[in-house]
Amino acid sequence: MDKIANTKRERKVFRSRIVIASVFMIAMALLLIYRLFNLQIINYDYYTEEALGNQLQILPITPIRGDILDRNGKVLATNKLSYRLTITPEKIDNINDTFIELQISELIDEKDIERFNKSLSRYKEFHNIPIKYNLSESVASGFLVENQLPGVEIEPYFHRVYPNGSSSSHIIGYVSSMSKEDKDYYDKNNYAGTTFVGKTGIEKQHEELLHGQSGEKQIERNVNGRVVDSQVIKPSAPGQDIYLNIDLDLQLAAESLLDYSRGALALIDVNDGSILSLVSTPAFNPNWFVGGISIDRYQQLKKDKELPLFDRSIKGLYPPGSTIKPMIALAGLELNKITVKDQIFCPGYYKLADYSRKFNDWKRYGHGHVDVIEGVAQSCDVFFYDLAYKLGIDNIHDSLAHFQFGNKTGVDLPGELGGILPSREWKKINKDEPWYRGETLITGIGQGFMTASPLQLAVATTAIANKGQLLSPQLLMHSQTKNGEIYEYEKNPAHQIPIKDINNWDLIIESMKQVIYGKLGTARRLNHKLTYTLAGKTGTAQVFGLDPEEEYIAENIEEKLRDHALFTAFAPIEDPQVAIAVIVENAGSGSSKAAPLAKALLDVYFSKNPTKENLSSD
Repeated sequence: MDKIANTKRERKVFRSRIVIASVFMIAMALLLIYRLFNLQIINYDYYTEEALGNQLQILPITPIRGDILDRNGKVLATNKLSYRLTITPEKIDNINDTFIELQISELIDEKDIERFNKSLSRYKEFHNIPIKYNLSESVASGFLVENQLPGVEIEPYFHRVYPNGSSSSHIIGYVSSMSKEDKDYYDKNNYAGTTFVGKTGIEKQHEELLHGQSGEKQIERNVNGRVVDSQVIKPSAPGQDIYLNIDLDLQLAAESLLDYSRGALALIDVNDGSILSLVSTPAFNPNWFVGGISIDRYQQLKKDKELPLFDRSIKGLYPPGSTIKPMIALAGLELNKITVKDQIFCPGYYKLADYSRKFNDWKRYGHGHVDVIEGVAQSCDVFFYDLAYKLGIDNIHDSLAHFQFGNKTGVDLPGELGGILPSREWKKINKDEPWYRGETLITGIGQGFMTASPLQLAVATTAIANKGQLLSPQLLMHSQTKNGEIYEYEKNPAHQIPIKDINNWDLIIESMKQVIYGKLGTARRLNHKLTYTLAGKTGTAQVFGLDPEEEYIAENIEEKLRDHALFTAFAPIEDPQVAIAVIVENAGSGSSKAAPLAKALLDVYFSKNPTKENLSSD
């Protein structure tokens, strides 16, 4: 007897099999759709390149970088035609074998491979990635003849060159390989084929002017990967040439005078704020960075105790010392704390009531009776201790703020620091302490918490020469296209320092004149055979404090702890043309080191730009 079929169970099994089959078919369909989406959308560019066998390719045309020149057209940075070795990883079966072949040919070394591997993530697929720069024409031509390596090519490019070596290196800066941060920051379309960008100085500040506009070209390759045709789709626009206010002759003279000591100098045109010379020593050779500086050399530069990479002219913050005494004197006159006839007696020290400490003068036996003119000319500390006490820190802060101390000058260079102009509020925020009377006194002679850069001091001196016109210093004079179109740099408007009595400017200028021409002027040695009139102020900035009864003897102090030498000046007095600020680290008094250096550079300037008096005497 036949077994009765369980139709209910069979139907259930059948339905289960149908569901499983349906799920499987749907899954396969979804997988197929995803695969098609991946092929057609996500990796379209990749597979298009693969399908074409890289026969057609759109490549960027890197624009020629603009030159940097001084005010007279002397080249500070330019380009020379060179060659680079590139690798396209997607075209190579075994990249390690390719590396070995290139090493055998002595075209690359391990450091080149290391840099190449680090840069891989910054490039798109099928991009020619540089592995070696600055190849000579003979090496390039020899490789092109013998090369049998797929995915390895030689490309011409313009190599950045700094013909004056370390001269003006902190101003010009340098270019180097783009980092990931650079790739993210700059316009991806315009910088698609760019490998170098400005990292410091003018190269960085005006990167977009210098870079230009990228173009496009289409290339066709044969089955062996060789280029058989090339067509420009969109031409590139070269970067603009930049003309600086800098005078290279003055730069070279200033660098020679500083003699690679630790120091800085700023020379400014008092009429428009043009920076004629801006020097920081010691310096570095920017050519080292262009092709990728070696780790050993970079570490050597970073560890150098002389800090050659540090731009002292805009980042070096020093106690201004006695160079701010003319500004303090002006504040005293303006706020009626002193008159031109007022005198005090200087015994060589100053004491506050109910305060045991003595505040010593640099001249231990004192200056005797001095007025404001003599106080500046002789740099009498006691006079300015007394004046600072009369003014108070609030008035000192507000008066010096008019000269832009404590703020950046606005110079067109990256990385400028603003220095410190102390106040009650500043100390509370930064030290969590109240302000003390003794701190007011030492602020009055440019010591204590106050710091300023050499460029700030030059700008402040310019304001004195102009009788209150505070100018924004600038390096860029104009830019120029390869077609000869000139674009003038927009200047920041001058700011007028508020003043109640215009005659007070004349008094301050007279006091600075007596620094040079007075019988007891601290820089009176400079007036010998001067061919122009000069007003100035010496300064000596303490690196560390002495006990009241301790005498400063430079020979007994470690060199790095000796006083800094400062000098500020402008000339000619009757019709000012330029203002200067000089600092030489650990060189002692400003009168002995910084002042003669400033005069020597001014001599060079006026030999090129004679005054009316010089012309008439000739």
